[in-house]
Amino acid sequence: MDLALLRTFVTVYRAGSFTRAAALLGLSQPAVTSQIRTLERQLGRPLFLRQARGVTPTTIGDELAHKTAPHLDALVEIAETRVDDDSLLRTLHLAGPPEFTAERALPVLTELTGEDEQGFALRASFGNAEETLDGLAAGHHDLAIGTARPRGALLTATPLCDEEHVLVAAPRWAERTGTAKLPRTTAPALEHVPVVEVHESLPFVARYWASVFDARPAVPGTVVVPDLRAVLACTIAGAGLSVLPRYLCAEALERGDVVALHDPAVPPLRTYFLVVRTGTLAMPHITRAHEGLLRAAADWN
Repeated sequence: MDLALLRTFVTVYRAGSFTRAAALLGLSQPAVTSQIRTLERQLGRPLFLRQARGVTPTTIGDELAHKTAPHLDALVEIAETRVDDDSLLRTLHLAGPPEFTAERALPVLTELTGEDEQGFALRASFGNAEETLDGLAAGHHDLAIGTARPRGALLTATPLCDEEHVLVAAPRWAERTGTAKLPRTTAPALEHVPVVEVHESLPFVARYWASVFDARPAVPGTVVVPDLRAVLACTIAGAGLSVLPRYLCAEALERGDVVALHDPAVPPLRTYFLVVRTGTLAMPHITRAHEGLLRAAADWN
């Protein structure tokens, strides 16, 4: 049986779409369709059910994928470890949210770059969760960091770390609202405090309010800037309250530039995932980055 046909089959199986598989393989959609039809003729059984949005595997397709995919991934690993030009570095294309990627991931990954036998070049791009996963699925990235576990067989996610969210403001707001005199477990009265956020929908503040106070924030965003580092800067300057990841505001809390307005018994958490296209961990440079981030995350938690 032609290995090229099996490779196309496994890619379609994981992608759930002829169109997406064609993009990943660098082929036209008719070529992918033709290869799948050829394989189906050779086997005498249909491998996929065609639907309005993509394809789903038949029981024969599931069985074939489970038997062949691990072996194809192993062949990819063998091929990737053979480098004819010792000076050629593989390039890791990373994508993730700007703040977490810049503050957490890039310092770890830059230590893994270089010209040794396991080194790789690094290219990073920023985006929201949907953009990042779409780009990974389309083959634009090798490794993505996101806050949502993707569905389907094309992408594989591994939990990386949990991010604690903290309700903070400049000290003068704590004095003005009286929260500095309250027990830290008491819900503060914050209806008239301006809000600093990354989006008009108040994603961080609204999530905190729903999780901790079982309510919605009463005040719309006063300052909206699309980067949590800018949110922190505005909060330090006294623009209002914000909800920030603890790793991002820990130094400002220690210096007293901001104070925590509340100390809930169970602080809101958000989980980050490392996401790759299924099978690509067979590639040494992706594996090295993946393992390096997981090791570093053990200290973050």
